[in-house]
Amino acid sequence: MTTKKATIKDVAREAKVSVASVSRALNGQGGVTAETLDRIRVAAKRLHYIPDNAARSLITRRTHTIGALLPDLFGEFFSELIRGIDLAARSRGLHLLVSSSHDGADEAATALRAMQGRVDGMLILSPWVDEAFLEANMPGELPTVLINSPVQGRSVLNIDNRGGAYAMTEHLLRTAGHKDIAFIAGPAGNFDAEQRELGFREAMKKFAPQVPLNIVAGSFTEESGYHAGRELLKQAHRPAAVFAANDMMAVGCLYAFKEAGLQVPGDMALAGFDDIPIARYLSPPLSTVSVHIAELGRNALERLSAQMDGRQPSDRTDVLGCAIAVRETCGGSRDASSKNTYQPARTSDP
Repeated sequence: MTTKKATIKDVAREAKVSVASVSRALNGQGGVTAETLDRIRVAAKRLHYIPDNAARSLITRRTHTIGALLPDLFGEFFSELIRGIDLAARSRGLHLLVSSSHDGADEAATALRAMQGRVDGMLILSPWVDEAFLEANMPGELPTVLINSPVQGRSVLNIDNRGGAYAMTEHLLRTAGHKDIAFIAGPAGNFDAEQRELGFREAMKKFAPQVPLNIVAGSFTEESGYHAGRELLKQAHRPAAVFAANDMMAVGCLYAFKEAGLQVPGDMALAGFDDIPIARYLSPPLSTVSVHIAELGRNALERLSAQMDGRQPSDRTDVLGCAIAVRETCGGSRDASSKNTYQPARTSDP
């Protein structure tokens, strides 16, 4: 025998209030006393009442769901980013709908179109997204926050890729004392990768102008870091240190060095960027630029929530600072960490 599903009228009858009061209370709209709210919640729990989200969305015009479009869902960076977004969303009673766009702009466009009408706002981190892409694929009224994007005139939250890479390069040269540094670059056309390479180039030009630039290609994957490491080992003059544009490539590079019998940092120093959770547990622990990935996700969700509620403009750009984490692989002094911390926090409003 099936049990009849409780309705909002049943909850109102049980709590001895109006249907409108139940609706306001369960939708978080206020307008009821704390005592009444508690009575309604107890009644709903006793009756095992499950709100009809579809009907509620028609009334409130809200789905209580946030969309997140990322370039990939694989790896510690993205799992940490999603964790930060999800924790902040759940604390606000919001659900998270996640999709990826690693196969290109067409896939990103398809994912965005699929989410329209199903989400109250979008978080987007994608190398394929520029202003023309947004104009073609996003309704202008949908609250949107871009993460690590060069797009102007939108709500954007960036990490200081350029400043963080500059600070790590300066540390390797001036504090750790390495004379020349090779750089493993990220994928072409990627905003994060371009900014990190720019920071490396600027620091090399300022602090080691006599050293020829040594940049090898990578794609932000462990495999590309491994192949880059093997390529560096074949060079006639091996660099004293290697700075990988992200930690995943540093992990692959570390494996290539160990496979070749090199000691890190004794034979060659190594540093990465992102400070993924596993970085400190490698052997030896990886020096890196820490960007507090979960916090980035949380800040992005908080910014989107404020925009949805009309508490924040939709055309503001913020830059979150980085801090270098000095561990064993860079071969520098541990007490140098505090001297070379780079933590700017900038906001620009067009």
